[in-house]
Amino acid sequence: MSALSNLLIPAVLFFALGFIARLVKSDLRFPPDLAKILSIYLLVSIGLHGGVELAKADLGEAIAAVVWALALGFLLPLIGFGLLLATRRVAPLDAAAIAAHYGSVSAGTFLTAIAFLGSQGVDYERYPLIMLAIMESPAIVVGILLASWTRRRIAAANPGGSTARSDSGNGGSHLGDLLREAFTNGSVMLLLGSMLIGAIANPTAMKSLDPFTTDIFMGMLCLFLLEMGLEAGRRFGDFRRVGLALGAFGLVMPLIGGAIGVLVGHYMLGFSIGGTTLVGVLGASASYIAVPPAMRLAIPEANPSLYLTLALGVTFPFNVVIGIPIYYQLARMLAGGA
Repeated sequence: MSALSNLLIPAVLFFALGFIARLVKSDLRFPPDLAKILSIYLLVSIGLHGGVELAKADLGEAIAAVVWALALGFLLPLIGFGLLLATRRVAPLDAAAIAAHYGSVSAGTFLTAIAFLGSQGVDYERYPLIMLAIMESPAIVVGILLASWTRRRIAAANPGGSTARSDSGNGGSHLGDLLREAFTNGSVMLLLGSMLIGAIANPTAMKSLDPFTTDIFMGMLCLFLLEMGLEAGRRFGDFRRVGLALGAFGLVMPLIGGAIGVLVGHYMLGFSIGGTTLVGVLGASASYIAVPPAMRLAIPEANPSLYLTLALGVTFPFNVVIGIPIYYQLARMLAGGA
């Protein structure tokens, strides 16, 4: 019964409302620009909070958080790529594009986890906010490199084929542009820039922003998750196209990533239960904002319906409803809690 009550927080319930509204074909819709504004607001708010805490942070601990964020960002896509190839149901280039999503992060899932911890009265370190900003780009880079490696293998097996021509004509010449876009993605710039502002701004002036960054935060998060629920419900019908093996990957991979994240948070970073839970959520989440456009450009051969349906239609709702409480319980077990 307590596990059920853990899910009965407004943010999760608004996600469920949006999901159900789309399934019953309600005419409820969000203006496109409003969804973008909500995303920008949330990124700015968590960035400012992270910057304020970073200004108070121990330099050694902050560096450790960055190092482990990079490690997770590079490791998780490789695990995902290997699992996808092991199913023998996914083309290698599709596997590279999907894997990049599962090494990156979901700000929506992270924010839901913050709301979950708040409902439990659990405090957390602010270092995971730094990790959130760092983990977007490495996975994109790994996805690009896996695709390049795959194309070379295909070209070696099929000299003069269309893939070889496409790779030589586009992949090499655009690699620098793709890497630059990976490291200067808008959401990454917004998070890092807001964090820098929060870290260097006058503390008294920052206090005046509390009504903007704190008082209305949960309400804005509820609206954001309502829109995400609508989008997830829209893509739920594509589940049959994804197939059983890929659907299973969308449930198993977040559990693997979440377990690795919890272990890193507890043993490597020494975080509290709340901080460890958030690192677990970072390891478990799949990007549905920053990575899809990058993969569309970097790996045009990959099928967008596969990675979008998995990230937004399978993994996101799984994490919001089931995954976050699991990672929280794992963190409690490691900390010796009941």
